[in-house]
Amino acid sequence: MIRVLVADDEVLMRAGIRLILENADDIEVVAEAGDGREAAAACRDQDVDVALVDVQMPVRDGIAAAEDISRLSPRTCVVMLTAFGQDAHVTRALRAGASGFLLKDTGPADLIRAVRLAARGEPVLAPRITRRLLERHVRSGRDTEAALTRLDGLAPAERDVLRLLGTGLSNVEIADRLYLSAGTVKAHISRILTRTGCANRVQAAVLAHDAGLLDEP
Repeated sequence: MIRVLVADDEVLMRAGIRLILENADDIEVVAEAGDGREAAAACRDQDVDVALVDVQMPVRDGIAAAEDISRLSPRTCVVMLTAFGQDAHVTRALRAGASGFLLKDTGPADLIRAVRLAARGEPVLAPRITRRLLERHVRSGRDTEAALTRLDGLAPAERDVLRLLGTGLSNVEIADRLYLSAGTVKAHISRILTRTGCANRVQAAVLAHDAGLLDEP
């Protein structure tokens, strides 16, 4: 079972998300929270696989909560929810450690699919959206020298995987490009996250952009 936290300051929104998710046989909503502080505490105290966190909440907003959850419960994948869809929120959330980003008007089937993807460590943002956001925002403020320093411990094969990950490709797509098995790519990504200090693959994609890997021929 995929264990999920739903954090939103609107009770009806939490109830609606719970109702949708619990229609899936492999998903269980194990906790709810009405603000960012409660969300982080619930992930610390519960065994949560995926946290669905509203961007705008009282006490601590969703982006601050994503940072807290990444620190207190590194195994929990955080997916941000918003009614606005502003790119600035997306960029801040991804840098805070969120694994993905969804609009609140996402359909039931897509919401369930997103939770399953996040639980598997796959990016929730579609590759096209990932590329657009990274290219539009991350490049403008990147610190290339610092990013390259974080790549010092990577093997050449891991750099190749990281470069393709930065374009928004899935594990299977990366495997096809590099003539590797999906399991080998997954192992490479796990080592990349550990060696670079990234909380998830989206942060690793940001790092790939910051380091200029996507500029390489």
